[in-house]
This record gives sequence, structure tokens and C-alpha cells, in this order.
Amino acid sequence: MKVLRLISVVSFSASGVYGWGASGHQAVGYVAMQFLAPNALSFVKSSLGSTYSQSLGPAATWADEIKSNSAYSWASELHYVDAEDNPPSSCSVSQSRDCASGKCILTAIANYTTRVVDTGLSAAQRQEALKFLDHVLCEFILRYQFLAEALGGNDISVKCSGSTTNLHSFWDSGIINKLLAACYGNSVTTWANTLATRIKSGAYASSASSWISCSSTTAAAKRSIEDDISDFLRPRAITPLQCPLVWAQDSNKFDCSYVFTYTKFADLCTTSYYSNAIPIVETQIAKQGYRLAAWLNVLFDGSIDLP
Repeated sequence: MKVLRLISVVSFSASGVYGWGASGHQAVGYVAMQFLAPNALSFVKSSLGSTYSQSLGPAATWADEIKSNSAYSWASELHYVDAEDNPPSSCSVSQSRDCASGKCILTAIANYTTRVVDTGLSAAQRQEALKFLDHVLCEFILRYQFLAEALGGNDISVKCSGSTTNLHSFWDSGIINKLLAACYGNSVTTWANTLATRIKSGAYASSASSWISCSSTTAAAKRSIEDDISDFLRPRAITPLQCPLVWAQDSNKFDCSYVFTYTKFADLCTTSYYSNAIPIVETQIAKQGYRLAAWLNVLFDGSIDLP
């Protein structure tokens, strides 16, 4: 069954819905900024410049902001992957099966990974590649892998704090907006700083190293981001990137394990469904910020270089 290209901020899905919402994408970028190695940090700051406050946070929403620009209509398929799995009973993502056309988020990451380090391109072209990477790597959090049934949750009506919304919007921004107001003074940077601290010395410290693993359960040998990128960028390489696929599979699992376990007609923001969703959302945001930093560090500094 097809999975909607849901949520990503740059998810040009059939329903025209964004993903994660601006706050979620920005948080991923702000988290990543705290883990960039020297050369990666220097490139990000100089490339993005004052327009984006020299930060991946503000730049993370660019790909959504240009979605109505006809000059970028060619990019519509690069913001999602339609997984032909069968959630919520069975969840899986396969590049050969789900990206047979060669146009999906997995190939987009490969393309912009090559372009962002191509010194033969102009500064503007490399900046665009960085902004696409900033955005599409954010997609590998949770929601772009929603069930396509009822337009990926857009036609599934639910309630949040007494107001009617849909399941997609609830996960896209409802949870995050409620969380930001209740716990972080409506500040995305405060939230991102908190998540980064958890990675450095808090609740996430012991598991963060596992987030950047690129080894699937079926892989014969362990694979790192360094392996993935170096093999991919070598001359005449045809090896597809494994890390993005593994991370897509990681997020896709939540369709089966949690997203569709809600109780119909219940107010999702006043029940345990909301409170249990919070750690999922926060961990996925922190996880992808850490992965984004690792990806850029390998590209510009030659190693993951993370605590």
C-alpha cells in the first residue's frame, strides 16, 4: 500500500501538505549546528550568510518556501518516497521497489551530497544543494512515512484540545506546537538547545552513537557514514547510499508501532496518545539533527567527528 510523501517540510504531496512543519525542520537544523566540525561549520556559515543567519535552522524551511515556484516544479518528487508496504500490519522501505523511477528523496540526498562538495559549481549552486540537504535529511524523522490511506492522514479527522484537525496535521505541527507552548516558551531555539544538551550529556548520550549507524538488519557487515559517502563519491561509483535508506526504514517503523494506534473519537491532545508521542517526536528531531551534522562533517572534515 502506498505511503504518502507526507510530511516533510518539503513534501510536495498530492494534498499539498507540508512536513514536520516549520518548527520541526528548524529544530533539526539548530540541533545540527551544535555538532558541526570546524570545516563543515565554516562552510555552512559562509554559504548561508546573513540571509539565513549563518545557520541551518532558518535555512531548513527554504525547500518548502519555494514549492509554489514553477521554476522548482521538477523537484516535487524529490521530497518523499512512496513505500509500497502494508502498514500498520507491515512496514518497510525498499529503494529498488519504492524509487524505481530514480526520482525520490533517496536519490535527492545522493544528488545534493555530490553537488554540495563540487567546487566546480557556483557558490549559489552549492548553497542550494546545502539547503536541499538541510531539508531532505530532515525528512528522515517520522512523518513522511504515513499511511497513504485517507491521503496519509489528511482525511482522518481527529480532535486536539477540543479543536477538529486531521491525523496528518496533528503529527505535522499539532504535537510540536503544543509542546513548544507548554515546555519551551514557544521558542524553537530553546527546544533545540535542550535536545542538543540531552545528546551531549543527558538522556540521549548513551544512544546517540547508534543513531548514525548505517547497518541494516540484513546487512552482512557494519557500515558507517564514512563508508557510505566515500564509496559513493569515488570515481565512477554506482553504489547507492545505504544510510538514508536505513534511516527511512527506522522512521517508517513508527507507522506500525504507534502512529495508527490512536483511539477513534478521543481527544488526542488530552490523552496518553499525546504524552506517549512526545518522546517519539523529540527523539526523532534530535536524532536527525545529529545525523545531519554527521553527514556534513564527513563531507567537509573527513570524519563524523561527533561526541
